[in-house]
Amino acid sequence: MRILITNDDGINAPGLKVLTEIASELAGPSGEVWCVAPAFEQSGVGHCISYTHPTLLAQTGTCRFAAEGSPADCVLAGVHVVMPQRPDLILSGVNRGNNSAENALYSGTLGAAIEGALQNIPSIALSQYYGPANVNIEDPFSAARVHGVEVIRRLLAAAPENNNAYQLFYNINFPPVPAQDVKGTRIAPQGRRTDTSFRAKEQSSPSGKRFLWMTGGDQRAPTASGSDANVNLDGWISVTPMRADFTAHDLLGPLEKAFP
Repeated sequence: MRILITNDDGINAPGLKVLTEIASELAGPSGEVWCVAPAFEQSGVGHCISYTHPTLLAQTGTCRFAAEGSPADCVLAGVHVVMPQRPDLILSGVNRGNNSAENALYSGTLGAAIEGALQNIPSIALSQYYGPANVNIEDPFSAARVHGVEVIRRLLAAAPENNNAYQLFYNINFPPVPAQDVKGTRIAPQGRRTDTSFRAKEQSSPSGKRFLWMTGGDQRAPTASGSDANVNLDGWISVTPMRADFTAHDLLGPLEKAFP
């Protein structure tokens, strides 16, 4: 198996080392693991591509490259420039922090998986939820490190044939607990933390100039029962099948009545 890995935390992020271990085990002795990751952190850029300016690409090791661009740029670089053959699988992560609920809409980790799906390549995003039970332990990525390979193998074996115009990709979030406390895996829809959101916070420099910091919301805010963040906070790995189709299909029929 040929696997392309990337992330949004940057080429030197600890989660990318975990993903390299996961990908190497999945690929096997006869497989290939190629890495094209952002040269600098690209958290929160979503599915951005560097459409209006060139992207510097530098080789940093065997089958390892850094691109001064977004995670989606890295996927395009890997598929169309770096790899001599198309990958069989694209993995993005392991993100430092969750991409459950509304976080998925901002995530560069998910942006890479979206681009992989648009390239008609099976793609999976992986993120490690942080919380009081794991943030200060020796290996906060232990849940992803220990359980990642098995979850991906089972998911690939069970994945249905995809004939939709927008190809499937998958969002996996590992719970904020040590590996030994993971309860199992749940298939879960994307939730929403209704009592929290991103905000802008203003600060002034000593010279009086105005600057803004974008701040996140409470990551332990409740989501609907059975949704991704809800099961994560209860100790379960969540797997969410997704498509890059923003259509509200349930409203197509009702809205047609307004335009007879």
